[in-house]
Amino acid sequence: MKIYTNPVYPEYFADPFVWQHQGVYYAIGTGPAEAAGQVEENHQRRVFPLLRSLDLVNWQFAGNALLRPDPALGNNFWAPEVAYCDGIFYLYYSVGHEDKHHQLRVATSSDPLGPYQDMGESLIDPKTCPFAIDPSPFQDDDGQWYLFYAQDFLDTEDGVRAGTALVVDRLLTMTQLAGEAKVVLRARHDWQRFLANRPMYDGIYDWHTLEGPCVRKHNQRYYCFYSGGRWETETYGVDYGVANQVMGPYLDTGNESGPRVLRSHPGYVLGPGHNSTVTSSDGQTFVVYHAWDAEMSARRMCIDPLLWTADGPRCQGPTWTQQPI
Repeated sequence: MKIYTNPVYPEYFADPFVWQHQGVYYAIGTGPAEAAGQVEENHQRRVFPLLRSLDLVNWQFAGNALLRPDPALGNNFWAPEVAYCDGIFYLYYSVGHEDKHHQLRVATSSDPLGPYQDMGESLIDPKTCPFAIDPSPFQDDDGQWYLFYAQDFLDTEDGVRAGTALVVDRLLTMTQLAGEAKVVLRARHDWQRFLANRPMYDGIYDWHTLEGPCVRKHNQRYYCFYSGGRWETETYGVDYGVANQVMGPYLDTGNESGPRVLRSHPGYVLGPGHNSTVTSSDGQTFVVYHAWDAEMSARRMCIDPLLWTADGPRCQGPTWTQQPI
């Protein structure tokens, strides 16, 4: 029996996305340079750290993935995810300038380790959607691909909160959206607050955030995991919405008091979030997420089993002691 102890990779590695290809596990995430907007100095022409593993426990650095696109797009590169279709790997990511003017992009490669070449245009027109982040591709059982992501909303009708929230659109091709985006979930609770009195879009808002969507189908229902709150605080955690159709409507009722899948354990693990899921060779499904240590020195990659309970999906974590795989 293998044993793991979180974090499973010792270096800064936020927004981890893990996938398996031909018996090898790969992870891609937001590194310290990408998060801090220092890609130009530190990574030169390659963006996003890549890891490789044979067992989900022992990870080795495998270089950086993306050939840097036009520097005018910005120095902040966030939350990459990879989809494999017809022999091509598609790397979805956002790029922009700090917390404003982020756009969704896609790059391609014939090798999981890259290099990935940007396709040359935004997936969504930045003039109509100036802030879009956290693209997450999902393939349904019929082969159709969809893209879940987060964007900003300013309205507060019917009890929703202004801020960043989740939408989904159908992919016509792996590099073109249908342009029929539907709202997946909006923030409705205090634990999802990012910042009160936040100056945004020429106004002041009580800003709330839902981000980091990750969709998994279970018993013919669609579960959209997401992270809510402010990523730098212990209130940040993972919750979910559920729907009978991939385009919704999604409901996340029952989370009024906080995130139900992952939440902080003060003194040990803070702000667990921005998860993906992966199934091991023996059929066990894991939640892969980042979390701060107690000193909040870095966000690092962690894994813990995903459990399907009578109350919905739960993560057997966050853990910080030895655990069996």
